Amino acid sequence: MTLSSVSKASIKDWISDISIKKALFPVIGILVFLMLWQIGASRVNTSLGTFPGPVVVYEQWNSLVDDHHRERTKESAFYERQEQRIEARQAKDPNYVGKIRSYTGKPTFFDQIFTSLYTVLAGFGLATLIAIPVGILIGLNSSVYSALNPVIQIFKPVSPLAWLPLVTMVVSASYVSDDPMFSKSFLTSMFTVTLCCMWPTLINTAVGVAAVEKDLLNVSKVLRLGWMTHVIKIVIPSAIPLMFTGLRLSLGIAWMVLIAAEMLAQNPGLGKFVWDEFQNGSSNSLGRIMVAVLTIGFIGFLLDRAMLTIQRYVSWDKTQVLR
Repeated sequence: MTLSSVSKASIKDWISDISIKKALFPVIGILVFLMLWQIGASRVNTSLGTFPGPVVVYEQWNSLVDDHHRERTKESAFYERQEQRIEARQAKDPNYVGKIRSYTGKPTFFDQIFTSLYTVLAGFGLATLIAIPVGILIGLNSSVYSALNPVIQIFKPVSPLAWLPLVTMVVSASYVSDDPMFSKSFLTSMFTVTLCCMWPTLINTAVGVAAVEKDLLNVSKVLRLGWMTHVIKIVIPSAIPLMFTGLRLSLGIAWMVLIAAEMLAQNPGLGKFVWDEFQNGSSNSLGRIMVAVLTIGFIGFLLDRAMLTIQRYVSWDKTQVLR
């Protein structure tokens, strides 16, 4: 056996050990957390009973899944009955044009998840469309920065609980339509998310733009690039790492703000689900609230991983991509 083959074998073993450790430690951490959770939960008694442990939460998850399947079955049967009535009517009167009415059953836990995801992505998208251009403008022009910095510093720390009543009043007063494209509850939640989550993206974009290397700026001057070409070819690629740091922070804030806004305003979504279960006060409520809490955390984690994946794909400097 040669020295090179021994070295290769030892390197492979070392890499294998690292991979096992990376997979093993998270599993150990989760198991320890579940054990501590179970021990702590069994010692906490509330007005609704013992605080739910992992087993109870798992049972409530299965219950919510069953509720969703039953609701979808009812929905399918509802539409089938309408179609059968229309077909029977058309058999007697070929000129009859039937109308399918929408199902108005109670939204399930998974319907609320979809509603929250749709709303948070809409609010985050609108915030991004505002924050990135303004951030680029601020980073390129010190006069614009001096003019807008006081406004940014004043509105950046404002809580969503303060924005929500104002946004609700404005949407109710200005969005008046007999056939609205979007519901007022959706717009209220979306605009509240936008107002609260745009600041990290705006600030990090401005910092990234202002920190473009002088050598790159000199190259742009030598090539006599136009303003738009300079921004697209030089500024944005250089600012992408910090820009995505802001986007990841904004998306995390957006998700937290949305849940709070849904709870306070009773708008459809996971926040309303938590509040409704709290108000319900049944023996299953605590378990279902805990299911929602874990789901909110898991979705937040997935959103951050998705943004990180996009950052790794578009960033030219892979060493600056934070994990």
